[in-house]
Amino acid sequence: MVSDELWSLIEPLLPEPGPKKVEGRPRVPDRQAWCGILFVLHTGIQWEYLPQELGFGSGTTCWRRLAAWNEAGVWDQLHALPLKKLRSKNQLDWSRAVIDSSHVRAAPPGPKSGPSPVDRARPGSKHHVVTDGQGIPLAVSLTGGNRNDVTQLLPLLDKIPAVAGTVGRPRRRPDTLFADRGYEHDKYCRLLRERGMRPAIAERGQPHGTGLGTFRWVVERTISWLHGFRRLRIRWERRDDIHESFLGHAVRLITQRHVQRLC
Repeated sequence: MVSDELWSLIEPLLPEPGPKKVEGRPRVPDRQAWCGILFVLHTGIQWEYLPQELGFGSGTTCWRRLAAWNEAGVWDQLHALPLKKLRSKNQLDWSRAVIDSSHVRAAPPGPKSGPSPVDRARPGSKHHVVTDGQGIPLAVSLTGGNRNDVTQLLPLLDKIPAVAGTVGRPRRRPDTLFADRGYEHDKYCRLLRERGMRPAIAERGQPHGTGLGTFRWVVERTISWLHGFRRLRIRWERRDDIHESFLGHAVRLITQRHVQRLC
């Protein structure tokens, strides 16, 4: 369920519904549809089996609202709110950021899916995540399971929003970026330095669990939090924008938990 305090932040960001073209049943309130989306995200239930007795509307209604709100950019705006709150309380660790990815199986193949190299070439996708030094998610993206991690390094950093909350310009660049050996490449290390970030990337040939792993574990914990939402453990959506909507929603929820804990 969505608290009154949280809904007061969400409601102004939602687009105004268009006029009804035909007569029929009254429109399901946005708050109820939002709760239906949360129910599907947490439980992983199929849209058509969303229990009607909960009062969230039909699965089709919730699916349409999810697609419309994603098209309106609601998730990015919502994610910026708790990040701003955390920075205003000096609870964002900009001294370092950590990046990593995780494979998920794509049950119906679709855009941004591909043969997974870790699942016998079955269709799969990747969740790419970058966090601050504490594991607070800053940005997330979706690609095919066969995409190399290093190719998503700069696009994911570009997705970090400009976070205000203190006097001065908003900030969106950490001082240091930690990553595993999959991101080791001279070209990208040079590009990171040109952006004012120091690369701290594991060298090839080193055994797992040594060296920089003492700092990188926070992003692995964040990925486990993401996959704690059952809808994200397997990609059931053929449309990539719908799965990305669930990803954005989960990132906002995780960030909001940090606000409640730290602020």
